[in-house]
Amino acid sequence: MLALIGLPGSGKSTVGKLLARHYALPFIDLDREIENALGCSITQCFEEKGELYFRDLESELLNQITNGDRCVLSTGGGSVLSASNRELLRVRAKVIYLNATPQELLPRLKSDKKRPLLQVQDLVSRLKELYEIRDPLYKETAEIVLHTGAGSAKRVVKEYLKFHQNFY
Repeated sequence: MLALIGLPGSGKSTVGKLLARHYALPFIDLDREIENALGCSITQCFEEKGELYFRDLESELLNQITNGDRCVLSTGGGSVLSASNRELLRVRAKVIYLNATPQELLPRLKSDKKRPLLQVQDLVSRLKELYEIRDPLYKETAEIVLHTGAGSAKRVVKEYLKFHQNFY
């Protein structure tokens, strides 16, 4: 299993789909799996049931998916907040941290209305806060760090494949 971690907007879904196509593996987006299990959007879940409920379901589904068939998995940006999730990822997957700075993410996320933690007045400050908290956790979890701030998703995939043609 290949798992992608990183802040919202770092390219996990886009890069993940390209890697899945390259390796002829299924692509799984953890956030979409959560929404399917909930029967509603993540934003609605946050509003109605709270972040703790969401994180518990996220951990449960992450455990199921990482215990299943080989795939390319795009995790949620906050999946690494749980020590048990970080351990699951390290043990069961080759983990790639898609790293982008808050300044690089801002243009991608300034109009986003789907990510509940980013629905704030000062998006730059929120992104810096998330980066400060999560960057060390991403680095602790990942085997590989790829910078995704500049350039295309195809460039990131080519950079990965240059050194890691096979991940099994």
